[in-house]
Amino acid sequence: MALEVEVPESPSLRGPQSRGEYDAVDVGDEEVTDDYRRAEVRTALRAGAWRDGFEEWAETTYLTTEEFETVRDLRLFEEFDFYWVPASGDVGYRAPTVPDDNRDRFPDGGANGVDEELDGLGRTVSAVLESEAYLGGDELSFEFFAEDEDREAERQEAAHDAELEAEADAEADAEANEANEEPMP
Repeated sequence: MALEVEVPESPSLRGPQSRGEYDAVDVGDEEVTDDYRRAEVRTALRAGAWRDGFEEWAETTYLTTEEFETVRDLRLFEEFDFYWVPASGDVGYRAPTVPDDNRDRFPDGGANGVDEELDGLGRTVSAVLESEAYLGGDELSFEFFAEDEDREAERQEAAHDAELEAEADAEADAEANEANEEPMP
């Protein structure tokens, strides 16, 4: 059953958080202290990644309209956080959970299910952000393959230069042969 609701505003992205607190990204032992590329992520979310991810998630979520309204009233959608590591192409996310003092607003232990559904939304939006339509496009391929492309361009230029040099040598040899074949007066 699809959830048919209006897509909430994209999150404003708060941070910084330790990368170890994000899902969907493998974190090494060493903490990297960059800016998490939030400006690019925010731009991609506003350009449609949030809407695309939300709509994809809404097609399969078990969240009811009433639960959605409660999540929206609690402003949990605003608490999502995402960050991007261009070198690996990973987009990490941190999904909010229902605060302890509001868990009773979801009867029969439903708060745990809501937490799971919010995590699913974060995972879906993260995958959308990683797609070629948003953050996984040309900039990533440029960063990954720029060195290879530079080497290929150098190789092609060297091959072209060698071809021109061979043509020049052939012309010089032809001129020398013509000069040697001319009759002496």
